[in-house]
Amino acid sequence: MKYFIYCTVPGLRQQDLAQMPNLKELISNGAQQQLTTSFPGVTWPAQASMLTGKLANQHGVIANGFYWRNQQEVEMWTAWNEKIEAPQIWDLLHDISPDIKSLAWFPMLSKGSGADYICMPKPVHNPDGSESLWCYTQPQKYYGELLESIGHFPLQHFWGPLANIKSSQWILESALKAISDFKPQFSYIYIPHLDYAAQKLGPNSPAAFQAVTELDEVLGNMINGVHESLGKENVVWIIASEYVITEVDHVTYPNRILREAGLLNVSVQEDGEHLDLDSPAWTLVDHQLGHVFVQNHCQETVQKVVEVFSSQPGIAEVLVGDQRSKYGLDHERSGDVVIISAANSWQAYYWWLDDIKAPSFAHTVDIHRKPGYDPVELHFDMQTKSIPLDATLIKGSHGAPVKDDNQRGVILSNCPVILKDRDWQDTELCEHLVNTISDVQNL
Repeated sequence: MKYFIYCTVPGLRQQDLAQMPNLKELISNGAQQQLTTSFPGVTWPAQASMLTGKLANQHGVIANGFYWRNQQEVEMWTAWNEKIEAPQIWDLLHDISPDIKSLAWFPMLSKGSGADYICMPKPVHNPDGSESLWCYTQPQKYYGELLESIGHFPLQHFWGPLANIKSSQWILESALKAISDFKPQFSYIYIPHLDYAAQKLGPNSPAAFQAVTELDEVLGNMINGVHESLGKENVVWIIASEYVITEVDHVTYPNRILREAGLLNVSVQEDGEHLDLDSPAWTLVDHQLGHVFVQNHCQETVQKVVEVFSSQPGIAEVLVGDQRSKYGLDHERSGDVVIISAANSWQAYYWWLDDIKAPSFAHTVDIHRKPGYDPVELHFDMQTKSIPLDATLIKGSHGAPVKDDNQRGVILSNCPVILKDRDWQDTELCEHLVNTISDVQNL
């Protein structure tokens, strides 16, 4: 029996291997190749593209969140698996044989997926507004076993100013237990640790280099544990970058730009100015891309939006209508206009023109109420005891189309033939892995 373990690591670069002796040892007789991430190279779409072999226009995952126009509702980081509109690796393997079992450990849209074994954070929201730690698991009662053996998933270390190696360590320890308990033929494990310091302080900062060393240590422990459980000769490892984080020295504020152009309105409430989703236009920002949603798809407003952003510093491309098909973003969930940052810039969600008027949640780690991704949540202002409102603190970002080798990731394996001595596009991996696993099962 062969067991395939597919780990995706955001921010992993080829040059990082010099500081990763455990990973280097794993692939010493294997293979490594370049890997190009499809646009947009951000968590949800990148994982969906790897898992389906499709672009966003077919799998429907256009960012790390959605704007549901009919409900005028922004959904950030809470969606379940049905939002992926294409079959995933575990579904395709089940089509070949229901006996081929799969494990999905922490891919972001895995809740309710067709994988046989699943773990994903799902804190319990209490009536008093507090949260209790918990995870969604399949089998349903399995989190109770994890809790007894290794304790709660440390959600506070998964994101925010306290994000650190403890979350990835728990993910790998729990994955090791699950793989040992269930012995699935295919396992997908998301390991987020390199995401933090590289965005917060830059991908070439001392903290980012330290993160690489920390990850190698816990990954090495997990590799050894899997080999003890399944037999080293029986395990095929594939470790892939989800995307590469590049240095940034510029930030764009699309919602402020729309407001100053008279296209975005705010609602003044007790705690500050809130975004008015009835505005003629507003932007759901996500790292290095923004989806501009135009009220009623008004073409006159769309043209104004294009004109406003076409001359903005830090914006490399402005795509409207069919132009969005250039990167497979011509989907009904996409914004009417897609704005793409230059590689050295990123986009912040702020719409207020004076920090005094920022809504209260802007000062907190609140990934659900903010209509866009906010990496500034990695920082903490000790003086105010809150998240700062200085987007220039961010020194690394990702998501822009890959045009240079420094934006390309790496794919590694302990198996010398599985990568076929060639470079890969992320959308090629699903079919290749399904066929490879199927061929092995039929031997």
